[in-house]
Amino acid sequence: MRTFLATRTARFRRWAGVDGAVGYTAFARVCSIVSSVGTVLLLVRFLSPTEQGYYYTLLSFVLFQTVLELGFSFVIQQHAAHESILCTFSADGRVEGDPVAHSRLASVLQLAVRWYVRAAIAIALLLLPAGFVFFSRKEQVGVHVAWQGPWIAVVLAYAGTFLLIPLYSFLEGCNQVRQVAQARFVQALVVLAVSWTAMVSRHGLYAPALVNLGTVAVGIVFLSKRRRFLLGLFRYPAREHAVSWRDEIWPFQWRLAISWFCSYFTTQIFTPVLFLARGPVEAGRMGMSINVVAYLPIVVLSWMTTKATPFGQLISQGRLQELDHLFFRTLRQSLLLLILLTAGCLAAVIEIQHLFRGIAARMEPPVIFVFLLVTAISTFTVQSMAIYLRSFKKEPYLLQSLLISSLTAASVMLAAPRWGSWGIAVSYLIFTGGLGFATGAVIFRSTRRTRLEQPTSFPGPVAQMESIGEDTSATMPPSEPEVECK
Repeated sequence: MRTFLATRTARFRRWAGVDGAVGYTAFARVCSIVSSVGTVLLLVRFLSPTEQGYYYTLLSFVLFQTVLELGFSFVIQQHAAHESILCTFSADGRVEGDPVAHSRLASVLQLAVRWYVRAAIAIALLLLPAGFVFFSRKEQVGVHVAWQGPWIAVVLAYAGTFLLIPLYSFLEGCNQVRQVAQARFVQALVVLAVSWTAMVSRHGLYAPALVNLGTVAVGIVFLSKRRRFLLGLFRYPAREHAVSWRDEIWPFQWRLAISWFCSYFTTQIFTPVLFLARGPVEAGRMGMSINVVAYLPIVVLSWMTTKATPFGQLISQGRLQELDHLFFRTLRQSLLLLILLTAGCLAAVIEIQHLFRGIAARMEPPVIFVFLLVTAISTFTVQSMAIYLRSFKKEPYLLQSLLISSLTAASVMLAAPRWGSWGIAVSYLIFTGGLGFATGAVIFRSTRRTRLEQPTSFPGPVAQMESIGEDTSATMPPSEPEVECK
């Protein structure tokens, strides 16, 4: 009986595309959903409608780090994936193999760490005064919300979290996708406990700062087990073989940065715009609703993001037919799951309208949820296509991102003062959900054909990777990276 169940479970995992990396990443994001749902309930209980508006507006401002990050994390991951295929990572932290690949890999880490340290400082210097100016302008007579302390705490805490990004991305590129996913799963559990504790203790506005501090603590423990590997590469003299930031990274990064910037504005400006145009109460309803919807594609995107390293390695090896097979299989699996999740979410929202009127009053009505959910499916599909194409270390969605984000932002700013949440939801559906999907699909089809028709060159003979798409980190020990040099 046990053998039968094990066989059935293995078949289901293969059919659903659930490997170790996907499993941990999905569990982490499910924990995030549970944490978010619990936080919503506690928020309704312990925060006023006005405080709710401040809470979600504060979160939107903090996510401005996406702009300062400039898409560098994906660039790091892809460069590490392309170089690490020719290196050996031993259990004691030593790196052996092709000396050129070793130098280039080390230089990627060195560039990344220096860049993110500077960006973390910029986050604090830019966001701290900007937040004080923004929130001070909307303070209402007779309504006191102590937002100053939470704002300072969350900006400083997020600067610390920001420094984890390049190290996680680099390790994923070095085939430690599963290990990084495990760390993020533990972080999700810590986030759940910390955020709920903050709400229950009536320090709800401090929850985002405490969540980030918990994330940093878990990250320090995780990275300390890999310190010899990371420090060895950080100190390694790359010399003449170093990756050129100006010639190899910046041409990819600046295009990706603009796309990252556009993605931020197509979702994260909704709450601040409503905050200014209609007040904190309506902003709080949209903030809660857009966050609930946003978690669904984030969970399902686990199937695709964990394949970014295998995509890059397959491209480096010239195995483009396997690349296509892996991508389209993963897209089918993840889209089916996302459709099921959106249907369940809509059913839950409808039931809440009848059973929990207090919570329903803090959320948008079901029709607006339909608009948001349909757009979420559309944007997820475009995001998946972008991951595939960006694995070639190119950014074909630059102009498309600029066009869609500009149209969405302009329509949102025009519609919000007069029609509020309804105007925002309709604008989002038309421009991001409809036009964004259509133009994204056209770009994917034409760019993919061009990429596959071009001859692919890759350095040296590289043997076949085993079980690509099943568990890309199965050969890696839990504490130090280990892949076989070919």
